[in-house]
Amino acid sequence: MPRGAVQHIPFRRDFYQFDIATPIKMNHRYLGRTGLKVSEFCLGTMTFGEAASESESHGILDKFVANGGNFIDTADVYTGSKSESIIGSWLKKQDRDQFVIATKVRFPTGKGPNDVGLSRKHIMKGVRESLKRLNTDYIDLYQVHAWDPATNLEETLRALDRLVEEGLVHNIGASNFKGWQLQKAIDMSRELGLASFASLQAQYSLICRATEFELLPICRNEGLGQISWSPLGRGWLSGKYKKEMSEPPANTRIGDAVRQGNRERWEANNNEKTWSLLEVLREIADARGKTAAQAALNWLLQKPGVTAPILGVRSVAQLEENIGAAGWALTAEEMKKLDEASEPEVSYPYDAFADRQQRRGRET
Repeated sequence: MPRGAVQHIPFRRDFYQFDIATPIKMNHRYLGRTGLKVSEFCLGTMTFGEAASESESHGILDKFVANGGNFIDTADVYTGSKSESIIGSWLKKQDRDQFVIATKVRFPTGKGPNDVGLSRKHIMKGVRESLKRLNTDYIDLYQVHAWDPATNLEETLRALDRLVEEGLVHNIGASNFKGWQLQKAIDMSRELGLASFASLQAQYSLICRATEFELLPICRNEGLGQISWSPLGRGWLSGKYKKEMSEPPANTRIGDAVRQGNRERWEANNNEKTWSLLEVLREIADARGKTAAQAALNWLLQKPGVTAPILGVRSVAQLEENIGAAGWALTAEEMKKLDEASEPEVSYPYDAFADRQQRRGRET
């Protein structure tokens, strides 16, 4: 093969040991301390209304439910709010109470100066509009999409607490918070006697493990559920990328980003560490008769504190493959190999020296 050429390797469905004709029934887990049981995978819907049409999106939802899924995540800004509307048109034909619907508020939803952020005004407007689009009287999990540096945290928490008191929202969650921000919000809610975050949605995968430094320990210590977005490392762990490639293939998320002028997603991980990790991942997956994506997702399912990785798919076939990560488990040795291959580079105060320093004289 000429140097720099892109190697396209077809997906051999017959090679892998999963039968798409027999639905895999997902298990269910508690979402933190809420008492809610959610499927071990959450269906992400950022593609609805763009990469997947309304009818295709409804087909994805139907397949997810057929495999035991009940946890669906969206946001008021996904595909210009079309994602919420598509879920709503599907949901009105279902038994609403059988599903845990999660959405988010924070990012710009209009051109006005107050159509953004976590002010009381924007939250109250945002929840009304989301409820209308989703065709529902309540939202199971209402998440703040990111920290808002311009709004007093107490105002945000009091607004969310009011929604819980009014029954418009059953639980609240955070997304894309740093460790100190999450702990501050939890402590303030406790001190003021307000509804507190039940979950954290954060990026977590074999490619992105800094979530383990502060966020996951807080979730475990405070009893929050952890919902992992981009569990396939924005596509890097899907099995579609090879070291010999000079460019990402077309019809992939990274390929689409590059063709739109954003090379960061490709260049940030186009390095020896990533290729070494992918080699280990493929070896383990092949030995188990699974795809790379299934092995990567199964690794995440077994990480302490993780409630549900989010599956963001473009088709029913892609969903079927990803759900094939359920119903089996990597061995302890396989988990160790993946842990070692993906070990993030750290320095003080997260390195081994700092850990030993804190344990000195307290060893058991």
